[in-house]
This record gives sequence, structure tokens and C-alpha cells, in this order.
Amino acid sequence: MNKESVILVGMPGAGKSTLGVMLAKALARDFVDTDLLIQLRAGATLQEILDEKGYQALRRLEEETLLGCDFRRHVIATGGSVVYSDAGMRHLKQYGPVVYLDVELDELRRRIHDYETRGIAKRPDQSFESLFEERRALYQRYADIVVNCNGVTQEESLEQLLAALRAG
Repeated sequence: MNKESVILVGMPGAGKSTLGVMLAKALARDFVDTDLLIQLRAGATLQEILDEKGYQALRRLEEETLLGCDFRRHVIATGGSVVYSDAGMRHLKQYGPVVYLDVELDELRRRIHDYETRGIAKRPDQSFESLFEERRALYQRYADIVVNCNGVTQEESLEQLLAALRAG
């Protein structure tokens, strides 16, 4: 498996961006947050894209953005909806292992206080619980490594992740 890059997937609030920066420092890699790439490309925030064009448009823009990027030697924090794009996930997997940061629903609820305004690509009528169940199956399908981030510090999550990468 190509290990030049590491791709982090998981729910909003799982710690992809925070842990991603820590991992990039530990591995001496560039860090990229694909949500920021999408916002730069669109000239709008994720929430503005959702409000103006809807969740399907955001998912299409996410896929287009991913497919246009070369992610060699990066730690990549993806948007939570990246797993809806098989083409996008296949593109990412060519750069390195996909790591699912697994966080329980109750823990995510404690971490996320801006669910309605955070720019989460979901159906307008979809609850956080429903979104969690739907995405969890997709994260597990694409994951090469699963890191349990429940009840541990960010530093402990980083150590688990580094150990899993070394073992993989």
C-alpha cells in the first residue's frame, strides 16, 4: 500500500482537521483540508453552497474538487460527505490508506453545537442520527484503518493512528 499520504474520514466533529494537523507534523507531510479547497473553489462557505444550491450540488463540487487534486505526501482531512463519491474515494486511495476516525454518536453530539449551520451535506429532513448511521457504513466500507477516538485525548488518538500506520 502506498503510504505517501494519509486520508482521514469521519463524521463532522470526529477531529479530522485537528488530528490531521498533528499527524502532518508527526509525519513531516503537507496538510490539506478538502472543505477549505471546496470553499476556495466556490468562493463561498459550505453552508452558503448548501443554502443556495443544495446538498447534492455540494457533493458534486466536493467530487470535482477532489478529482482535480494531486495529494502526494499529504495528510488529507476530508469533508464528512466524501464517502458518497466512489470516484473521489478511489482517487484518494491511490495516495495512501484511508483512516476512519470512529466516534460514537453521543460523543459527536457533545462536540458539535452548530449542526444546522456547519455546512453538513445532508438531506434537509435528515436528522444527525440518521446521517450518522448512513455514513458510518460508508466510512467502514472505505477504511483501511479504523481508529477508535472515543474517550481518549487527541494525543492518544494520534498515538493509536501512528501505531496503526506503522503496523499497516
